[in-house]
Amino acid sequence: MSTAIIVIMALFAALAGLISYNYYRVKNMKPVPDSKKIIALGNRNFKTVVRRGITLVDFWASWCAPCKVIAPVLNEIAETEDNVTIAKVNVDQQQKLAQNYKVRNIPTLIMFRNGVEVRRYVGIKTKKFLISEIRAEQG
Repeated sequence: MSTAIIVIMALFAALAGLISYNYYRVKNMKPVPDSKKIIALGNRNFKTVVRRGITLVDFWASWCAPCKVIAPVLNEIAETEDNVTIAKVNVDQQQKLAQNYKVRNIPTLIMFRNGVEVRRYVGIKTKKFLISEIRAEQG
C-alpha cells in the first residue's frame, strides 16, 4: 500500500515539475520578430486590408505567452503562402478594434473573405491546421 502512495506522489511531483518548467520557459520566451509580409493593423487601415481576398488577422498582446508561441507559425505562413494576407492587431494598442470584433481571449485569429468574417479560432493552432483552413476557404 505504501509503495503505491510513494509512486503516485513521485508521479505528481514529476508532473508539477514539468508544468513549472514549461510555464517558466514560455513566460520568459523572447518575442519573435514579425515577418516583413505581416501587416500591422489599426483603425485607419483595418477595413482597407481585409476588404479584398482572404486575410487572417491575429489579435494578440506582447505579454501573452500563447501569442508568442503562435507568432513563428504565422511568420511561416506569411512567407510561404501567397494566396492569403496575414495581419496582426495589438489589442493593448487597438482596444476599440478588439471590442468591435468581440475579441475576449487572445490569441484570437479571425479569417476574413472580402471584408466579411468567415472563421474564428481562439488559442494556439498549428501551421498544418491553419493552412488547411485557408485552403478550405479558398474552395
